[in-house]
Amino acid sequence: MNPHLNLEENMRLASVLEPSKPSFFPARTKIVGTLGPQSRTVEIITNCLKAGMSVAQFDFSWGDTEYHQETLDNLKAAVKSTKKLCGVMLDTVGPELQVINKTERPISLQEDSFVVLTPDQDKEATSSLLPINFTGLSSAVKTGDTIFIGQYLFTGSETTSVWLEVAEVNGEDVVCLVKNSTTLSGPLYTLHVSQIHIDLPTLTDKDKEVISTWGVRNNIDILSLSYTRHAEDVRHAREFLSKLGDLYQTQIFAKIENVEGLTHFDEILEEADGIILSRGNLGIDLPPEKVFMFQKTAVFKCNMAGKPAVVTRVVDSMTENLRPTRAEATDVANAVLDGSDAILLGAETLRGLYPVETISTVGKICAEAEKVFNYDLYYKRTVKYAGDAMSHLESITSTAVRAAIKVKASVILCFTSTGGAARLIAKYKPITPVISVVIPRLKTDQLRWTFTGAFEARQSLIVRGVFPMLADPRHQAESTNATNESVLKVALDHGKAAGFIKPHDRVVVCQKLGDSYVVKILELED
Repeated sequence: MNPHLNLEENMRLASVLEPSKPSFFPARTKIVGTLGPQSRTVEIITNCLKAGMSVAQFDFSWGDTEYHQETLDNLKAAVKSTKKLCGVMLDTVGPELQVINKTERPISLQEDSFVVLTPDQDKEATSSLLPINFTGLSSAVKTGDTIFIGQYLFTGSETTSVWLEVAEVNGEDVVCLVKNSTTLSGPLYTLHVSQIHIDLPTLTDKDKEVISTWGVRNNIDILSLSYTRHAEDVRHAREFLSKLGDLYQTQIFAKIENVEGLTHFDEILEEADGIILSRGNLGIDLPPEKVFMFQKTAVFKCNMAGKPAVVTRVVDSMTENLRPTRAEATDVANAVLDGSDAILLGAETLRGLYPVETISTVGKICAEAEKVFNYDLYYKRTVKYAGDAMSHLESITSTAVRAAIKVKASVILCFTSTGGAARLIAKYKPITPVISVVIPRLKTDQLRWTFTGAFEARQSLIVRGVFPMLADPRHQAESTNATNESVLKVALDHGKAAGFIKPHDRVVVCQKLGDSYVVKILELED
């Protein structure tokens, strides 16, 4: 048997077909949905939340700030009506190369013909000339290099993408040989040059403007930093956020999209709060046979660092179909078995025909994969990897997980004000759900009092196995025994009312008392 799967030795294959038992918790693996034309009404967003979306991504490669504001206001209305928390992720454009087709008329390209890529954006796009938004292409490429042009968030199944080979460089223009016949139709086409450094800043002026206006106004929880190539990119973005009011709390997820980011992966992981593996662009930059190895190694590194790993581009075909392909269904399950924290849906929810069904389908596949995930083996491997370098807090949280395994606890309740303790529990991927009770902290800027805690609660919505709830601000995270007992009672009552804590269940509690963390096991009465 595969040691990474927890399957019974004499399992009957027919048992695979038995219907799954209903569970209070959706899949532990989180789902990020990109909201766009097909998924921005209150009704559809409400259904996306009910189907299992816990983070909404806003992609600024298209649509202006008013457009995204309207979508976000609809998201807030949906959150209010469903009473389901949802994180907000802003996806930067970064150094994205685009084909400028002002007329938006379809452009036909013929195999073995030549097409010129020019930085002169005033020219009209034709089958022999394509204007692009970058002047430095001619100095970045050489004869024989490969260039890919595809619809934005291309899914790979469309016939609207083309491979070009650089034939010659002529001043600022690049003359290319067309390798396959195609028709480019649609508003936005992006250009990807394999394994070439593009000399543009990772955080562009447009990105900075969007973050400092729309981002600040909406207190974004996570910044997805497109085309992260060096650790310095993350440091630069963090420094920028630190000067923008409450955005000093925003987490930065580095999006690895090319060989340059892959080469500096270890340093980037150290600086970032999480990693997004952008398999669409990576699939172009890497030989196809190398993609799986990068995914498995990168997810493992994220797991051992205790930082969320997010995998993209999983059910492309659901952009236009109600069911995923067999390969896609297996791919989602493998991402879960590899240890991914979240699945990010792009084109599938942004312009796909079935956003709600896609979220629901991915959630069901994740839940099935989680049932056969070998939690015991994973726990032992993670403890061994951490070794003697384990911090005091991590040794407490890993003990809480061990206790939950031993007593077969129904949930782990973790009281936290920063979310750090809950994330460390989640690092060990316990078989039991982790309820992170976020205790708001009071802070002042000498003019007014504000509570923190909402950021921390929403940021854990992208962490596998963690389900946050906001506690009453009158309860402090570290205080007297009396208030600790009362906040614990509130959390247990919430669990009983919701149905995930039952009479005679065992519950593992991890909380701070004074200067020390305490792990205790409660056995509930009737």
